[in-house]
Amino acid sequence: MTPSYGGLALEIVVPVYNEEAVLERSITRLAEYLTNEMPSTWKITIADNASTDMTPVIAARLSEHLDNVDYRRLETKGRGLALRDAWSASEAKVLAYLDVDLSTDLAALPPLVAPLLSGHSDISIGTRLGQNSRVSRGPKREFISRSYNFLLRRTMQVRFSDAQCGFKAIRADVAHRLLPHVEDNGWFFDTELLIIAERSGLRIHEIPVDWVDDPDSRVDIKQTALDDLRGMVRVGTSLVKGLIPVQAIYAELGRRPLAQVGRPSFFGQVLRFGLVGIASTLAFALLYLAMQGPFGSQEANFLALLLTAVGNTAANRRFTFGISGPARIFTQQLQGLIVFLLAWTITSSSLLILHAVNSDPFPSLELLVLTGANVVATLLRFVLLRLWVFRARRDEESLAIGAVRVLTVNGGIR
Repeated sequence: MTPSYGGLALEIVVPVYNEEAVLERSITRLAEYLTNEMPSTWKITIADNASTDMTPVIAARLSEHLDNVDYRRLETKGRGLALRDAWSASEAKVLAYLDVDLSTDLAALPPLVAPLLSGHSDISIGTRLGQNSRVSRGPKREFISRSYNFLLRRTMQVRFSDAQCGFKAIRADVAHRLLPHVEDNGWFFDTELLIIAERSGLRIHEIPVDWVDDPDSRVDIKQTALDDLRGMVRVGTSLVKGLIPVQAIYAELGRRPLAQVGRPSFFGQVLRFGLVGIASTLAFALLYLAMQGPFGSQEANFLALLLTAVGNTAANRRFTFGISGPARIFTQQLQGLIVFLLAWTITSSSLLILHAVNSDPFPSLELLVLTGANVVATLLRFVLLRLWVFRARRDEESLAIGAVRVLTVNGGIR
């Protein structure tokens, strides 16, 4: 049954946190633009997430004196949380959000929401990285933005070009279907929403925007980047494990052919293998140091490698190479142990050479040598895992291609 939206076409949410300096000017400007240029019914919601300055007072005053302006307040900080709260409570047909600094030219707002109001698309986003976009910002932010979005496209197998632009809109029915599966409540919120949407076969419309960087932005770039990387790992793992019901969402709302989660691109495999390798190396180092005293260096090396090898193979099976289910799991673990033995031979040889040169090396020196040897062994592991243990089987690929062709011919994929 189609939900009722009470005649309200568009609700624009402006999430704010301690924005007393720009809030009144920005909301007034936005309301004037919508009054003059937006033919559909609209409402602005100021979504305050735990501001501690005069933002609540200013926002409350604006909601009293300006038509179609509401104010919501949460006592918990989080841009994503503020958006989730306001969107979940909205009765509008289309939900949007803008950054309070209004860095994006408002002239892009009508083309942003038009394909959603018409039902042509499911989500609409502004992009600062399009060929026709006009952007004014420093080289550091430009490099970070392009690098992040390149990484996102390669690892998550998505096509949208700009995940971070604070200028997005979504149909309400789509939002209500996707929001329960979005875990992040911070800056990664809308990126996670877009990943799930595209992997579920939803249609994402992009428009080039004119965008001017806010020199007073208080976003912690380093912390945000780290949080985003953790979010990418979490979402990627959830997709591989099947924890996000993309098939069910596709069956209900999907338009494009459903993206295959199973096999990341080569670049994505390298990055994911590296992340698993970093975690395995840290685990190896801790295990080695813990077991070196009671067992000796060679025995500690073997036991630490054995324990981490089992976990490493399981993690690479699911996360790096996108293989789930019980098929060939024991064979692949056995093959992984063979690869482990080769890696152990490399690291053990490094210890033998070290002891031949220095009969009583410091434990820290042994660890340093073993770490270097592990780098070499890691490269060998990736090659063998990709080409031997977890290689793409031709018969499985042929079946998958055939299934896609059958669905396409029969109209099963829209």
